[in-house]
Amino acid sequence: MAFIAELWRFIKLRKKFWLLPIIVMMVLLGGLLVLTQGSAVAPFIYTIF
Repeated sequence: MAFIAELWRFIKLRKKFWLLPIIVMMVLLGGLLVLTQGSAVAPFIYTIF
């Protein structure tokens, strides 16, 4: 949690709010990759891409 707090402080202090959508998309895609590893949902996710 300290990393997230420090990242938020950096974004707020340096006014780098344009980084938020990039970080959110990276986290969502990373989570999607982790969830599809060895699951029954994997074939359905791969058809999206």
